[in-house]
Amino acid sequence: MIHQLRVYEIFETNKAAFHARFRDHAIRIMKRYGFDFVALWETQTLGRTEFVYMLRWPDEQTMTAAWEKFMADSEWSEIKEKTAAESGDMVGQITERVLRPTDYSAVI
Repeated sequence: MIHQLRVYEIFETNKAAFHARFRDHAIRIMKRYGFDFVALWETQTLGRTEFVYMLRWPDEQTMTAAWEKFMADSEWSEIKEKTAAESGDMVGQITERVLRPTDYSAVI
């Protein structure tokens, strides 16, 4: 089991639109491809707003394949295009970490 931590810079000017798109569309489509959400957060750091979420995966191959399918999903592409036209760019910098447990880690 591995975890994936994703951090998106989001903008105060269209934060509500970002959250609506993620909540109402992205999660639903991601779940089609086996995305297992552990938790989702919002944080303020260094003068910017960030949306942070953690995913759980059985292994890196499954994670990579699921991301490829999600990014190629035509419904997701249409939603991103439509919402960007309505609200502008919603995401700035994206960072991610694949978290592999140590041999002495608690099982979560």
